Order: sequence, then C-alpha cells, then structure tokens
Amino acid sequence: MAYIPYGAYWSTPFARWQGSFSELHSIEFAAHVARRELERRNIDPSVFDLGVLGLTIPQRACFFGLPWLTGMIGAANVGGPTINQACATSARGIAIAIDEIAASRASCVLAVMADRTSNGPHLYYPSPTGPGGTGGHEDWVLDNFGRDPFAQVAMVRTAENVAARFSISAAEQHELVLRRYSQYGAAKAGFHARYMTLPFEVPDAKFNRSVSTLSGDEGIHDTNTEKLSKLKPLVEGGTVTYGGQTHPADGNAAMVITTQNFARELSRRPEIEVRVCGVGQARAEKAFMPYAPVPASKAALEAAGIGIRDLAAVKTHNPFIVNDIVFCRETGYDAQKMNNNGCSLVWGHPQAPTGLRAIIELIEELVDIGGGWGLFNGCAAGDSAMAVVVRVSDTRKT
Repeated sequence: MAYIPYGAYWSTPFARWQGSFSELHSIEFAAHVARRELERRNIDPSVFDLGVLGLTIPQRACFFGLPWLTGMIGAANVGGPTINQACATSARGIAIAIDEIAASRASCVLAVMADRTSNGPHLYYPSPTGPGGTGGHEDWVLDNFGRDPFAQVAMVRTAENVAARFSISAAEQHELVLRRYSQYGAAKAGFHARYMTLPFEVPDAKFNRSVSTLSGDEGIHDTNTEKLSKLKPLVEGGTVTYGGQTHPADGNAAMVITTQNFARELSRRPEIEVRVCGVGQARAEKAFMPYAPVPASKAALEAAGIGIRDLAAVKTHNPFIVNDIVFCRETGYDAQKMNNNGCSLVWGHPQAPTGLRAIIELIEELVDIGGGWGLFNGCAAGDSAMAVVVRVSDTRKT
C-alpha cells in the first residue's frame, strides 16, 4: 500500500488559456510553487528519494525534465522520470509512485504535474528528402486537440459517437452541466483554500516579483439554462456544445506519495489516513474516448477489492459532460451525487495537473463526510482512460 500524507498536496488556481499564467514556463512555475508550498508545510525537500514530473506540452529545455525541477526546489539529489500520458498523466504518475514504493526503490515520492496550454509550441520536423529540403510542422496543442492520428477524428467527435450510441441529448447534457456548475459554486467556504494558497500571487515571467493576484480559478463563465439553450452543436447534426465541454487552461499541482510511517510524519493531521488502494486502465473502441473511464473504473475497483456501491464519493475528469452520463448509465452511480465541489468541466483542463487536482478534491470531500472509499476516473487521448481508488479513514475511530 502507498499513502498520501493528509495535506501534503497542493494546486494553483487554474487559469483559462491565454490568461494570467500564459507566459509562465510550466516547469519553472511548478518549481516556484512547490518551493513555497513545501515551506508552508514544513516539509524539507531532502525527504524525497524519487520525483515524478508529468508534462504533456513541451516547454523550452524540458529535455531535462524532472531533475531540473527537483534541482530548483532544493532536492538536487533526487532523480526520476518525466512522463506524458495526456489527460491520464496524473493517474500514471501516482501509479509509478506506488509501484516504486512497493518495490522498495523509493520511500517518499514527490509527484508534480504541470502544463501550459497557452502559447503551445510550433514544431518543425526537418526532412532533407522533402521538396526543396523542407520538412513538416505542427502546432502541438491545436493540431493534436483537433485530430487523433489513429482514429482520424477530433476529440469532440468521440463525444458525439458516445452520445449517439447511448441516445444522450443536448438537453440531458445541459441539465447535468448546470448541476456541475452549481456544485462548484456550492463548495463550502474555504474548501479550495485547503489545498490552494489564496489569494494566489501571480509571478512575472522571471519569477522575481508578483504582478497580480487571483482570488480563485480564472476564466470560469457563468452559465444558465437560457445561455445553454442558445448554443449550437459543434458538429453538424450532433448534440455536444461548448457548454458541454471543458476549456483549455494553465496551472500545476503536486502530491506526496509515501509509506505509512512517513505519511504520519508529514501529515497535517496524522489521525487521517489516506491510502491508494487500486489503479486501473483501459482503452475503448476507436473514437469512443468518453466511454473508456467505465472499464478503467471497473479495473481500479477490482484492484481495490470493492464494488461501485462501496463508494462514498466519485470525482471525474470530464472533458465532456457525456463522460459523466455514460459512466452513470453503465455503473448505476447517481450522476447528481458525484463531482461535489467542482470538476474539470468547470475549472478547466491544463492536461497533466487536471486529474491530480481532482484526486486532491476527492480526498478532501471524503474527509468532510467522515471517510470512506473514493474513485477518480478520467479519459485520455487515444480512447484510453485511467482510474484511481483511495480510502480515507480516521485512525482514532478504528
């Protein structure tokens, strides 16, 4: 078993792309935040013996990846991988951490997830044999959002395919969208500030001074029934509108994964025990990405030795609200009861850190309700998905 020290995790607010974080190098920004958050928690970087960096959108000098980040936070002796599994990067990072702990190759892991969808790189691929020696090129963010090279469709088409197969109308989608915005707005006072330093000071591009502050997530649009009803489907003849999908964003998040003894030492509340109990992955049929969390969740639940009825809370990365609807159709879980306090549909999708923020919120929700089993799931590029099961308990009651 691997453990997460209660409170040994954090996230920045998420800022809609081309917003306040659009010119911040994502790795340097993550290191800047990590230094401050570790200091706030009185965690010495010397406790780490492995790091995992999740990064899906290239940044200048990202070749040096994790060792560069750990060097910047004062853990220059710590190595580890830099990984990219699109939207499942956070879940994969946790899986790597627990495997390394189980194999006794590490005892205290810092997993940092960082991405900036803003100002994504334009890549040129040299080809001396091309016409006149010219090569190929791509816009990393826009081109890959717009077309899966295997399925040959845009991601929104995968949502339309699932909506068509399960007869999910635009009206059903919009009804649940309103519920998700309501859940975010109804979060307890101070809920997000448990893991997010607010107000958040936005640094300049050189990380020398603060240039502004954010009171919370930036760029969330108000929505209501009337506004949603006026939106047209993105695909002709389809049902998925802009209201039924998330928006690109920037930000970072991090988490400590460790042994039971270390978790007690590093925890803000040692009586709260957070265990990672199961991880699952799956791949749906071609061009049906929003369905993939269903089999991934079943795999994670099986690994944890529990069933869907044992769950006290569920959080999802829902780039399309279709994800939540089909998950509940297939498992019987109540769509109205999942994603309390927020989800990526509302606060946006910076890629790698999206899932980690959701898992952090899952832990906090479980603490609020007195503990229990929690499930996170999220789809990813290539019609794939990953899921993670955690259990929160108060050791004073056991």
